[in-house]
Amino acid sequence: MSRDHSHLFSDLTPLQQDLVYELRQNSARAVMLHQLVSEKLGLNATDHKCLDFLNRTGPVTAGQLAELTGLTTGAVTNVIDRLEQAGYVVRDKDPKDRRRVVVKPAEGSSSRISPQFESIMQSTLQILSRYDEEQTRLILEFIRLCNDMTLAEMEKMKNQP
Repeated sequence: MSRDHSHLFSDLTPLQQDLVYELRQNSARAVMLHQLVSEKLGLNATDHKCLDFLNRTGPVTAGQLAELTGLTTGAVTNVIDRLEQAGYVVRDKDPKDRRRVVVKPAEGSSSRISPQFESIMQSTLQILSRYDEEQTRLILEFIRLCNDMTLAEMEKMKNQP
C-alpha cells in the first residue's frame, strides 16, 4: 500500500502524513490484536475492552462504564450481561448506596487475562526505555489528546442520525 497520502492530506507535511498513516496502522493492528486476545478468552473485542476498563477502575455502575467507554448504556448493559455469563464480572450492591448496582471483576478473572499480556508489556517497556523523560511526556500528551479526540468523535457519531 502506498504511503503517499497527499491526495487526502494535502495540507500536511510529509512527516505529518507519515504520522497519520502510522496512527491508522497502529489503530488497525490494535483492533486485530485485541480481537485475537478476545477470541482466546472466549469474548468479543468490545467485551474484552470493557473488562479492561473495569480491571483498571474497579467497581462502577453501568452508567459510569458507558461514560468511560463512550458506549451507549444499552450496549453496556449487554456487555455486562455477557461478561457476567462468562464469569468475568459480577453485579453487586454499591456499598455507598445499596439501591445502586455496581459491576466489578469476578475473583480470579484478571489471572485468566494477565498471561495474554505479559509479552506485550515487556515489549512495550523495551520501547519506552528508548525515550527520555521529556520525550515520554510529549508522547503521553499526544496519546491523551488522541484519546480525548476519540471520545469526542464517538459522542458526535452517537448524536448523528
